[in-house]
Amino acid sequence: MSNSCGRPGDDRKRGLSRRGFLRQSATVAALGMADAALPRGAAFAQSAGTEILTGCHWGMFRATVENGRATAIRPWEGDPWPSPQLKGVLDSIYSPTRIKYPMVRRAWLEQGPGADPAGRGTGDFVRVSWDEVTELLARELVRVRDSYGPEAIFGGSYGWKSPGRMHNCQTLLRRLLKLNGGFTSSMGDYSTGAAQVILPYVTGSIEVYEQCTAWPNVVENTELMVFWGANPLRNSEICWQVADHGAFLGIDGLKQKGTKAICIDPIRTETAQYLDAEWIAPRPQTDTAMMLGIAHTLYSENLHDAEFLAKYTVGFDRFLPYLLGESDGTPKTADWAANLCGIPAETIRDLARRFAANRTMLALGYSTQRQHHGEQSTWMLVTLACMLGQIGLPGGGYGLSYHYANGGAPTHLSPILPSITDTPGQSAGGGAAWLSAGGTVAIPVSRLVETLLNPGATMDYNGTKITLPTLKLAWWAGGNPFSHHQDRNEMVRAWQALETFIVQDFQWTATARHADIVLPATTSYERNDIEQVGDYALSHIVAMRKLIEPLHEARSDYDIFTAVADKLGFGYAYTEGQTEMDWIRSFYEAAMIEARAKGMEMPVFDVFWNSNQPLAFPLPEEQRQFVRHATFRADPLLNALGTPSGKFEIFSRAVQAMGYDDCPPHPTWMEPIERLDGPTANYPLGVAANHPVKRLHSQLCGTILREDYAIAGREPCWMNPADAAARGLKDGDLARAFNDRGQILVGIRITDEIRPGVVRIDEGGWYDPADPRTPGSLCRYGDVNVLTTGIATSRLSQGNCGQTAVCEVERYEGTPPEVRVFLEPGA
Repeated sequence: MSNSCGRPGDDRKRGLSRRGFLRQSATVAALGMADAALPRGAAFAQSAGTEILTGCHWGMFRATVENGRATAIRPWEGDPWPSPQLKGVLDSIYSPTRIKYPMVRRAWLEQGPGADPAGRGTGDFVRVSWDEVTELLARELVRVRDSYGPEAIFGGSYGWKSPGRMHNCQTLLRRLLKLNGGFTSSMGDYSTGAAQVILPYVTGSIEVYEQCTAWPNVVENTELMVFWGANPLRNSEICWQVADHGAFLGIDGLKQKGTKAICIDPIRTETAQYLDAEWIAPRPQTDTAMMLGIAHTLYSENLHDAEFLAKYTVGFDRFLPYLLGESDGTPKTADWAANLCGIPAETIRDLARRFAANRTMLALGYSTQRQHHGEQSTWMLVTLACMLGQIGLPGGGYGLSYHYANGGAPTHLSPILPSITDTPGQSAGGGAAWLSAGGTVAIPVSRLVETLLNPGATMDYNGTKITLPTLKLAWWAGGNPFSHHQDRNEMVRAWQALETFIVQDFQWTATARHADIVLPATTSYERNDIEQVGDYALSHIVAMRKLIEPLHEARSDYDIFTAVADKLGFGYAYTEGQTEMDWIRSFYEAAMIEARAKGMEMPVFDVFWNSNQPLAFPLPEEQRQFVRHATFRADPLLNALGTPSGKFEIFSRAVQAMGYDDCPPHPTWMEPIERLDGPTANYPLGVAANHPVKRLHSQLCGTILREDYAIAGREPCWMNPADAAARGLKDGDLARAFNDRGQILVGIRITDEIRPGVVRIDEGGWYDPADPRTPGSLCRYGDVNVLTTGIATSRLSQGNCGQTAVCEVERYEGTPPEVRVFLEPGA
């Protein structure tokens, strides 16, 4: 395993360097690139042979293609920590879950839009031709637009679409709907719905997707590494772009150095196990209380950095009366916190002392804010870091993306590939399009069900009021809402308000099975594209070359939308006269211009495309030593934060002015709607809906990888031995997990790697109702979001509460129903 992270001298091992392309380029030589070139003949021999380089969310890989079929894949030789999920990537192409043909639900086809909405999910589909379905789609877009207005069309398609700058299905969908006159879109995301809204008021930026202090700096300088609800060794197998796996090098660096690590989590995670970290397991949803107990100890024992608070923050004086109990009569002592979180008071006090005595990095995960009042944990973590006073110092402070997409992997000197935009004629650009609105009307992404159930109602959001539109048609491309949304049964009921639901995907997910019109899209391995490697590293550009021709009647998203645009009369406006390869070439050539401005020469497009190697970029030493907020610490006036004060805001006047009773103007412990051992809990077990093992959310659930983790053919339910014994359960048992919202079947896995009183059921399991027409029907496979609550985190952010749930688990008696979701409907 390599201990480097893509240094300039390593480029000859990791990809075709610019010297390999241009050989004698003085510009590249001036950058200190490798002297040796990858043998040119070897590269072109591979290109002409059967092994083709491409990339995906799990990393770059080489695929063997024989007689038009992909038969094997192996990780790219430069990947420092290849993902074992790649075998599922290969299987996904040929899985029984592939959608083969355009399909229309029989009732909708024969009786028209809105017919028998309760019949969605029953699997009664009719095969139609592409010409027929294209006509149906065009006619329906016009009907809904003209009858109800464009805002009645929901095009906020959301989810982990495949990477690639060309075939961004969500952007391509919005492009079509804008040309049709407009649509309702979504804003924000499920991953960080609460944090991304509160943090601009606290730190002045969205923060959660921004670069942390680089891993090499952390390895060199951090004395105490604290992972709070963060598990890089699980979550960093993937990236939004093509995965680079740089976080694994950072974690391995900590292990090799022997850096002390603490993992605060109800689960003893892979990261905790690999680092042999100290494991502290609080009750779920009590993180804010535990942080407050630490903060009280820091202040009462004079361990806080008063000078940092005075110079770099505002509002501590207004937070302090709450911390000390002067404003509400309840001091937030370690003993107070211990009663809530279940961690001994002396352990909480000891954490405060150790945090202050060492150069400490606090790495917070997203799960702590995906819960009722989730804004508070993120705000309180930043407040803790401010009290410690180590923000901006090497190896100290906090990081909010160490567990996401290999955050902390040092950023290479690379241009940014543009991408196709959702507005025809607009210059191509990059950026996080899923966070923006872009429609005629926009709603918070996790409030779609609330919108369907309450058309015309007014919703608070981030200091504004939103009038919820009346939605009649939804078009989803490249996402799986019947996996990622909470309170599945409420969602099924809400979906009946739609007259037409269109799904464009390559697999028969639960979402596709609940559609009226189903369009078979290609996988990213059946089309061409281009992408960068590493969301933070940006170490390479890779040609995502087509491996095989589209299977069955699948078409690329671009071709599907182009055909509909042609039918509507604006085909040329949609394509701007460009083919798939025209767009890809233009993105690359735009990056060439930016690279030249940075003092680098990239090869011409055709040489790059045919090389069968990724294009590597150098890593400056200053990026290896990047420290988050170092410039702010050095000069807080010249490098002011984006908050109104220019400093960290522990008390926010802006939040105060909104007057939300569920989001006070400083970090606050607020009792969630339900939690383990909480005053309103109707069930005895807390539910940890973790990021899954061997899946990306729901992606790859419909592949052979399921054989590696399914128990009794169902999603695993991790349970502590004491909880299992109390229920008469043993390893491998089939059980029913249930609460007032629904019921699911699970397979029991007994382990001491989970806190007593907590069960872990990973999110992303495919929803498989035994009787789709019956509300509350048993989910045969184990979709945990049948159990989670659909309420919002608060009126400020309207984020999701995917980690808020309690349940009971009991042995399932009788003959279990057959799991059907991994077969074609009607099979």
